[in-house]
Amino acid sequence: MPSLFREFAATFSPNIKTDVLSGLTVALALVPEAVAFAFVAGVHPLVGLYAAFMVGLITACIGGRPGMISGAAGALAVVMVALVADAERLYGDGMGLQYLLAAVVLMGVIQVAAGALRLGKFIRLVPHPVMLGFVNGLAIVIFLAQLPQLQVSTPEGKWGWLTGEWFSGMQLYVMLGLIALTMFITINLPKLTKAVPSALAGILVASLLAFGLDLDTKTVGDLASIAGGLPPIAIPNVPFNMETLLFILPYSGIFAAIGLIESLLTVTVIDEMTNSRGRGNKECVAQGTANIVTGFIGGMGGCAMIGQSMINVSSGGRGRLSGIAAALFLLSFILFASPLIEQIPIAALVGVMFMVVIGTFEWASFRMVGKIPKHDLFVLVLVSVITVLTDLAIAVIIGVIVSALVFAWQGAKRIHVLSQKQEDGSKLYKLYGPLFFGSVASFKDLFDISNDPDKVLIDFADSRVMDHSALEAIDTLAERYIAEGKEIHLLHLSQECRTLLKQAGSLCDVNVIEDPHYKVAVDELA
Repeated sequence: MPSLFREFAATFSPNIKTDVLSGLTVALALVPEAVAFAFVAGVHPLVGLYAAFMVGLITACIGGRPGMISGAAGALAVVMVALVADAERLYGDGMGLQYLLAAVVLMGVIQVAAGALRLGKFIRLVPHPVMLGFVNGLAIVIFLAQLPQLQVSTPEGKWGWLTGEWFSGMQLYVMLGLIALTMFITINLPKLTKAVPSALAGILVASLLAFGLDLDTKTVGDLASIAGGLPPIAIPNVPFNMETLLFILPYSGIFAAIGLIESLLTVTVIDEMTNSRGRGNKECVAQGTANIVTGFIGGMGGCAMIGQSMINVSSGGRGRLSGIAAALFLLSFILFASPLIEQIPIAALVGVMFMVVIGTFEWASFRMVGKIPKHDLFVLVLVSVITVLTDLAIAVIIGVIVSALVFAWQGAKRIHVLSQKQEDGSKLYKLYGPLFFGSVASFKDLFDISNDPDKVLIDFADSRVMDHSALEAIDTLAERYIAEGKEIHLLHLSQECRTLLKQAGSLCDVNVIEDPHYKVAVDELA
């Protein structure tokens, strides 16, 4: 416990004033997003606000990435709506929220288990092109999410803005003007002073201007009332039986996967921005704990939010205090300041989010065209497009799979041999390149078994035997030479290979020289 306290104190706040002001900026931007995501999920706005408060508070206190902001996220909301609709249809009106809360609790349990099993280290398997695609795709998603705010009415659905009715005339000009003003202040204020986060200053100036001139413009209150009390503490009102478990388990698994993928990728992005390193497994446990608690206070659950995290970091927030302050400010808005917060023009918050889009998108991607391998560029674009069209988790998983297949294909083409006659009449094959499932077919074609002399040596010193398929290929090759009545010596094989080849018999002399002692698979704790 003392060590945990010391760790918390060390990361609490490098600069209290900056962290508090950054937290206030984040809290103001959280309000419309939490409300919008609650609507997407098909639940009351307070369900999203309570989730933003509790998830943000707990992850800020015990998470593995100080300065990162978590809350009700759109990536989860677009999946949650299916659970709510199915529960309403199967179990009656009003039950959608209760089954969602139960699924959020189970989601948290799965995430805690993932952290305890140290599965967070597998984020290392995400290649850089997938990371770039994730960042670019999410920037586009954040941009598209702001467009309905420029419309009088927007049909339901992810692409409802395409057929929505846009503001026109003076109301449109006022909104665009306030957006431009907010962005102008956000860009230029840091050139004059960094005493106040520029995004917060932009929101305050735009709000005062709109209020002072009584401008006809859309406000936070036009979305929904954010007034409420303290989050209620209650167990989800669902039957505790196998039917309930089987119903919510698939959804909870999907929620957990999406939440962890987005959170761990956001950890990586913030690490690069701050030149520091977060702790992925600790973040998994924190996200899970936050979702368990959130499910018991009527919140829709959540995960890391790259947009809000970018606002926080660009405003100077680095410590845990920034996330704690954002959560507490958000709760105070709900309890005490809802009439005031509801007067903030949506245009000011849209302007801040547009700045997030500009800061999030990896503009250097355009300069990479023609300078990086074509398959990496393809993966980058593929992940970006899938993120926009479908879902973040699906995009990342597909990106990793495509990258792995490309890597396997490239590796399969690198295996080759150099052969030479020895003074005693034998033939030596020196093998180069990795031997694994992708290269075993080429490996079998490298040897002239029928025309080789009676004694053959195969040197594996410059080759790596990487999986069971490789071991089987070596065993098959040995059996072919044995069938021809020829003696084969396999040099520099690992212990795993020698064990497998014992069945080759006395004609197969496994002569290991200067064994490099490598393993077929290594799994080290991160």
